Amino acid sequence: MPSDPLSAASSAPLAATPTGGDGEVSTAAPAAVEEVLTLRISLGEEVVGEVRTRFRFTAARPYEVLLTFHLGRPDEADWVFSRELLRDGLRALSGQGDVKLWPAYCPCHGSTLHLALESPHGSALLEASKPRVQAWLDRTYALVSEHQERHCGPTDAELAALLAEG
Repeated sequence: MPSDPLSAASSAPLAATPTGGDGEVSTAAPAAVEEVLTLRISLGEEVVGEVRTRFRFTAARPYEVLLTFHLGRPDEADWVFSRELLRDGLRALSGQGDVKLWPAYCPCHGSTLHLALESPHGSALLEASKPRVQAWLDRTYALVSEHQERHCGPTDAELAALLAEG
């Protein structure tokens, strides 16, 4: 059985960099920002537990964040949504449909971020440490700023042309 990819302790956040090459030390900026956090999860009124979750951002796809929920099985559940949605959810209710986020305060856990996820397979309410998520998100903006992000994708005119082509 393959080793659990999230079993290693996550005492320090990761800044992933490309590997390989001729052994020279790279001075290039990291290509991704990752951190594994333990989130509290509620799958119903009585089922509460924890799930290790990898937060991942790559400079190649600056508009999105990837959350991988390690469920203790060979498969993992991936959710991709916009970095802007996560940023806004740390401040106020954000999102609609399948993903909703909002800040909260819990007397037991302090400042938290709630994530409500819906899919054809079910729904879940997750709670993360707001300061840890904010610190991770800040590192993503250090890698690719909001200003730089605007220049990474197609322009509004390019998108309109693509949509017009049908």
